[in-house]
Amino acid sequence: MTENEFRRLALSLPEAEERKHMGHPDFRVGGKIFATLGYPGKRWAMVKLTPDQQDLLVRAEPDVFARIRGAWGRHGATNVRLEGAKKASVRCALFAAWRNTAPKRLAREFKQ
Repeated sequence: MTENEFRRLALSLPEAEERKHMGHPDFRVGGKIFATLGYPGKRWAMVKLTPDQQDLLVRAEPDVFARIRGAWGRHGATNVRLEGAKKASVRCALFAAWRNTAPKRLAREFKQ
């Protein structure tokens, strides 16, 4: 998976927009960040999951998904190693992060 593929997947979600935060591209819905690119470095991304969602993905694909250290990680912030990541897995993670962040009225309208 490339950075541009990640970007296209993130922006394909309803009402998603790209902005910048702390020098990194981020993806928002309803003004709130659900994913970023370039953290902790090039060829990495981050998705905001629940701790349960994070646990499932980290166990299923430990070479792709990893908990972020510290409080953010304990709350579900999850790194995505883009190299070797499968499009379907990243799409699922992005959709979960989007639903977790989207306004409730919008999230109810869209099911994966």
